[in-house]
Amino acid sequence: MKAKEYQAILQAAAEILGGAMHVVNADGITIIYNEEMAKLEKISVSDVLGKPFRKAFSFIPEEESTLFQALKNRKSSIRRQQTYLNVFGKEITTVNTTVPIVVDDRVVAAMEVARDITDIKDMSDRLMDLQDTVNAKAAGSGSGKPKGIRKYSFDDLIGESRAFEETVARAKKAARNDVSVLIYGETGVGKELFAQSIHYDGLRRDKPFLAQNCAAIPESLLEGVLFGTVKGGFTGAEDRAGLFEQANGGTLLLDEVSAMPISLQGKLLRVLQEEYIRRVGGSKDIPIDVRIIATINEPAEKMIEEGKLRKDLYFRLGIVNMSIPALRDRKEDIPVLVSAFLKKYNSRYGKEVWMVSREARKKLEDYDYPGNVRELENIIMAAVSMADDEHVLDADAIDLGSEYKGSEPGIGGFAASSSTLAEYLAGIEETVIRRSLVANEGNVSKTAKELGMLRQNLQHKMRKYGI
Repeated sequence: MKAKEYQAILQAAAEILGGAMHVVNADGITIIYNEEMAKLEKISVSDVLGKPFRKAFSFIPEEESTLFQALKNRKSSIRRQQTYLNVFGKEITTVNTTVPIVVDDRVVAAMEVARDITDIKDMSDRLMDLQDTVNAKAAGSGSGKPKGIRKYSFDDLIGESRAFEETVARAKKAARNDVSVLIYGETGVGKELFAQSIHYDGLRRDKPFLAQNCAAIPESLLEGVLFGTVKGGFTGAEDRAGLFEQANGGTLLLDEVSAMPISLQGKLLRVLQEEYIRRVGGSKDIPIDVRIIATINEPAEKMIEEGKLRKDLYFRLGIVNMSIPALRDRKEDIPVLVSAFLKKYNSRYGKEVWMVSREARKKLEDYDYPGNVRELENIIMAAVSMADDEHVLDADAIDLGSEYKGSEPGIGGFAASSSTLAEYLAGIEETVIRRSLVANEGNVSKTAKELGMLRQNLQHKMRKYGI
């Protein structure tokens, strides 16, 4: 097979495999440049393919070109964030992996694979700017609670069951000291409410309380969000304080800390031990005094075994460990929770719903709540918002979704009365998908992984069932 034919096959493979890809040969001639990369850089494939890449990308300085560095200096760049201007002058941000291809100790090519995170970076920057504004307002008010933003204390934790009261008592003890706290609980049990209660009833109540969901930001941006960045530290970087600096003297909540990459977990551990941070791209050590409260939604032992959580970080975070019981394990709290939610949403929607009927209460108590207290609150909010002039919500007003079929026998709560086996199995499939989506807060990628499905297949199923 001729070299030209090999090149055509590889170009086709780059299109099929997806992802933005650019490959140059030893002479700097582009031999692969797929449509995804062209779309990202707003350049036609024909303007790049078969041409010297330094000519096509003359607007990028050589010292900033990862392809040039890989080709000429054998320098690899793994998941490196870059911000640069495309040919139209628009700023784009990518995460690139660029490697030299070496054969017989000779660089024969360089390959770059890129992912566009421009929108994510823009969102991250806006959130950081907003957080700066909130912190400034909090400092100006002389209180750790920014005006206009609801914060929670132990008075907001509702429950009378023994398991729940024991957890609250442990949290109150934690509020009286200043050590790190690790909170375990399923999605929707109220982990952030406990974290805020510990802060606002604790020694640092007049200092900032900041929160970051570690699963919500790509790992390439998360380090900068936490530790800050230095202008010139990497392409497109600006001087910006991270959450550790912003929360100095107060508390930083790291939600879903196990979603943090293992390498970044190591850096977090070092910060907790040494009590100073270094901004990304910087060389100055900055002392910090921050209390860490971290949350996880799976048992720590399981995540350590699966390699999601460093064991040494677990021990450092879990000086005080706390487990919040799921709602299905404290169903005696449902009446008092329902009463509180009725009061809350009566006020919000101008209704006068005083109670739920006996049948409605039984319906609520028979349900397992994969979404925990958050799901119960949403159920009551929907029922109150749709009420007319009634003062009592009956069972028909309580919508638990298609996954609930009362006490009828059947797999997964579905009655075996479906007209065909296909309909019956489809009902089970829909139930499993809905529950998994609730448990993962609507995150399609996480749900697909949990169910062992391709993301595209899950999206097809969601369209099929109108989810």
